[in-house]
Amino acid sequence: MTSAREFVTELVSFASTDGGEAPVSSWFSSRLAELGFETYEWDVDADLLAGHRSFPDDPDAIRAADRRSVGGVLELGDPDAGPTLVLNGHFDVVPADEAVWSSQPFEARWRGDELTARGAADMKSGLAACVFAALALAERDVDGRVVVEGVVGEEAGGVGAATAALDNPYPFERDAAIIAEPTALTPVVASEGSLMKRLRLTGRSSHAATPWRGESVLPHFDSIREAFADLAGEREQTVTHPLYEEFPTKWPVVCGTVEAGEWASTVPASLVAEWRIGVAPGETVAEVEEAFDQRLADVVAESEWLAEHPPEFERFSVQFEASEISPDEPVVRAVQSGMHANDLAETEPRGVTYGADARHYMEAGIPTVMFGPGSIEQAHFPDETIDFREVETAVDVLADAGEAFLAEN
Repeated sequence: MTSAREFVTELVSFASTDGGEAPVSSWFSSRLAELGFETYEWDVDADLLAGHRSFPDDPDAIRAADRRSVGGVLELGDPDAGPTLVLNGHFDVVPADEAVWSSQPFEARWRGDELTARGAADMKSGLAACVFAALALAERDVDGRVVVEGVVGEEAGGVGAATAALDNPYPFERDAAIIAEPTALTPVVASEGSLMKRLRLTGRSSHAATPWRGESVLPHFDSIREAFADLAGEREQTVTHPLYEEFPTKWPVVCGTVEAGEWASTVPASLVAEWRIGVAPGETVAEVEEAFDQRLADVVAESEWLAEHPPEFERFSVQFEASEISPDEPVVRAVQSGMHANDLAETEPRGVTYGADARHYMEAGIPTVMFGPGSIEQAHFPDETIDFREVETAVDVLADAGEAFLAEN
């Protein structure tokens, strides 16, 4: 049988960036069938997602064509006598600029136990670990089902997982899920959310030689940016969570893009800026949005120009709701049991400042924990690398965790 290393070597060869997952999806489905899985497939349902609070209201704004997710099912013992556990990973990866890589991003480069390729850490190695853990679990004396999912579009909001969460593609219920994100082999029970907002400002242009005849948008932008920075600082002090005290910035607020003006010799009369605003577990995107909208309104109220030329501050892209699961959930305890069985000491649950597909399953009532090989510090980076010994450990932990969950539930 193909080894996990061989499987991943082929898996990372697909340049499966957002919207381009079709080739890897087809390959994955075929490989699961060859390995004895019963396969299920589902497409992104843009009409369904348009009714979800995290996605655009217009179905045409949701990329859905040629985006098929795949689930492979293994029935164990008496499948109806036990629960169903989902092991999940995503196909899609972020783009890779070859100019800043020391090797071809979509060709596996092995140096001993280290694998370098786009998706090596985030998260094709984790997806492979799910496959081989399920195969190992099939050799155990347990009842139930194990499902391995490869989903599309996680990096852009989770369209594959959200579709599956809202419209179950299987003829049975799902009792719990483990998502093999790169958590450095530690259990993650809380995931931060994010609000995406776009600001538009309008000024008045004039020749740069007579700037007093114009109205530059830049001082107004500075006032807003400073007000948002102040609010972010206040939130760092007032919004608390025991799993996030270790982070130097718990709820990051980042202005990621700014475009202003049209000519060096013209007073800039327009500006567009985009923010990513962190949302703590226990908060909603709407609550945080209201706080930033109010802070913007305070700035506008103090400016005669902005009061007469109100800024636009609208959502764009996909919103990530925060998510959290109790550390006492059986699936979390099962992961910790699998860790103990493989001599991993860092079993205390933790939180992360990024979003993931776990939130979609939790919203559907499916308890979900994240656990996988590799580090988030390698995700989206040039020369993305993983120590494959972690992947092999993850296979063992996930198999033992699956056995513990199926046997005890």
